[in-house]
This record gives sequence, C-alpha cells and structure tokens, in this order.
Amino acid sequence: MTSRRLGARVRPVGARQRASRAAANLGAPTLDFTSGTPYDEYVAAGTLHRLQRPVTDVPEERAFLVTTQVMELYFGLIREEWRLAQRLLDADDVAGATAVLDRSVRYFEALNAAWQGLAWLTPAQFNSFRDALGEASGFQSAMYRHLEFLLGNKSEPLTRPHRRSPEVYQELLDALARPSLYDSVLALLARRGFEMPSVEDHKAEYVPSPLVEAAWVKVYAEGGPGDELWTLAETLTDLSERFSDWRYRHLMAVRRSMGAKPGSGGSSGLTWLERSLRRDVFPELWSARTAM
Repeated sequence: MTSRRLGARVRPVGARQRASRAAANLGAPTLDFTSGTPYDEYVAAGTLHRLQRPVTDVPEERAFLVTTQVMELYFGLIREEWRLAQRLLDADDVAGATAVLDRSVRYFEALNAAWQGLAWLTPAQFNSFRDALGEASGFQSAMYRHLEFLLGNKSEPLTRPHRRSPEVYQELLDALARPSLYDSVLALLARRGFEMPSVEDHKAEYVPSPLVEAAWVKVYAEGGPGDELWTLAETLTDLSERFSDWRYRHLMAVRRSMGAKPGSGGSSGLTWLERSLRRDVFPELWSARTAM
C-alpha cells in the first residue's frame, strides 16, 4: 500500500521512526501535531460524524441512521472483497479466493450483529420519525444491489430506481451484465473437468441446474478438509448461510418495528422481504446435501 492510497496528508513512518518516537516520549503517546491528528486525516472521523444528519429531533432516529450507514460501509467493503475473490477464482487461485470469501463471512457476522442496535425499536418509536423519512427505503441501496447481483440474484428492473443518478446506474448496469461471483465459481469447476450448464445471458437471474448439483455432490464425495474445492464449497455455504441470516434479521427488524404495514419504498413490506428470504444463495450447495 502506498502513501498515495492513504491520502496526501498522511505521512508514512517506519519501525525505526516509531521506536525513536516512543523513546522520546518515554512511552507516552504523542500529544502535539503540526496540523490535525493523523488519525482523523486517515479515518476522516470528523467527516464521518458530520454525515449523521437526522431529519427529525426524535432521539431514536440517530440510532436508525447510524446503523444504516454502518451497514452501507460494510456493503461497500464486501463488494470489493467479492470482486477480488472473483479475480482470484478467474486466475485459478482457489486458496486465495477462499481466504477472501472467508473474510467476507466475518463481515456478515458483524453486519448481523449490527441489527442488535435496532432490536429495541418499538412501533411507537419508529412511527415517531418514520413519516419524515418519506419514501427512503433500504430497498433503494445501490451497494446492496451490487451484492445481490454478485450472488447471482440479477434483475434489471431493480436498477431502475437509480436512473436519475447516471454514475450509480451505469455501475449497476455493468454489474448486471458481468458474470456473478457464482458464475466464476462454476467456470472454475468447468476448468476442473466438471460438466457445467452454458450461460447465454449473464443479466438473467441464476437458475439452479442438476449439473451443478451433481458437481457439488462429487466435490464432497471425493474431497474433504484440505482439498481446495471442498474448502471452497464449505466457505460458500458459510457465506450463503450468513447472507440468509442477514435477510432474516432484516425481516424480523421490520416485523418488530412496523409489523405488516406497507414499506416506505412502495413495496408490500413484510411480504416482499419474506419472498426475498425464500431465494437461496448458491442453491445447489444446499440441494446437493439432499442428494449426498
């Protein structure tokens, strides 16, 4: 990582400089800087905190806003990690890709824990600021839509809310047209000699295939701990499970705070989320377990 990536105002230091500074400070932290603290220059903490702009004076709204923003940051992180994993899979670096995917499983554990920040929200408390949010809805998160597309849950109509934001919209259209993360996994299996279905349209939502199910059955039958395809399969299963956990916790947070009322973004709310929850991620990894 270069200093350019860290930002022009962050000056890199080495181990010798850190040791010298610690000795000069007699073990105490540095307290004087010529400008702002290096921490804020790197993390941009001041900027982050200024991004909390509640639209009401209701105290509970800030927790709702912060939790949502934390999730958005994780969505962006996970997207970058999955893109990296995809590049590694395409380069046949299975171990490297699996390590990256395993990291993303941990991020989902943090994401799922973030729902606890809203577990106390009652309908009365949510209703006290909900109307002021207008039609804002998590359904409109472009970064979350990127994750769905990477998982193979493709849908051109779901890009349309972003048509008035040209850059965001184009990125989503590009993601829609590109192979998904699961497509890269299946291409890897094809290169390893497994028969795979042909993919004619990457824009279409993924449809489960008996050929893919049979491939996973064989991976499990012939592999085990230490085998890279077996380990990849188990990591993808962990990822699918954690992603389903996130969907379920979202569903329960909505159910607890607003019941079956219509969603703010125009959907049926609870019914829409229940339908989403029924869509498996990497479906053949689950159906293969019945066939084993």
